[in-house]
Amino acid sequence: MAPKDDQVTESKPEKGKGKMKLILIIVAAVVVVAGAVAGYFFFAGGHKAEDAVKTESKGAPVIYSLEPFIVNIYDGQDLRYLRVRVEIEVVSEEAKAEMELRKAQVRDEILVLLTTKTMLDVRDQQGKNQLRQEILTAASNILTAGKVKRVYFTDFVVQ
Repeated sequence: MAPKDDQVTESKPEKGKGKMKLILIIVAAVVVVAGAVAGYFFFAGGHKAEDAVKTESKGAPVIYSLEPFIVNIYDGQDLRYLRVRVEIEVVSEEAKAEMELRKAQVRDEILVLLTTKTMLDVRDQQGKNQLRQEILTAASNILTAGKVKRVYFTDFVVQ
């Protein structure tokens, strides 16, 4: 009878291993299904966003990029430098062409404006927004019929 007891004790661990395998298979199946559902919503949502971009491409903004400006600004005790890249949104391709023709004038106005600023003027969000508005006004004064819509800072470093 001893051999029968050995066989019984050996089969109990196999049932435990079988349950463990079943649990692992169920967990793996749940992970696969959850991944498939998440992938579907992720990629299905991406196609909807691409379709929206295609339908709105007619009203896409016209942006004119200027080369970076690097100017000295006063810090109260030391001179620091400000590096800023400005991009200007205009109302049409014609306005962008005019920006290209008057690029030197626009850059000059912005350069003079930037050199009047101090570290205190540009260190917080309010100062940056005020500078953005001043650049918009300066560029609008150069272009005919106020064709400038917005000004964007795509790089802003004070050192």
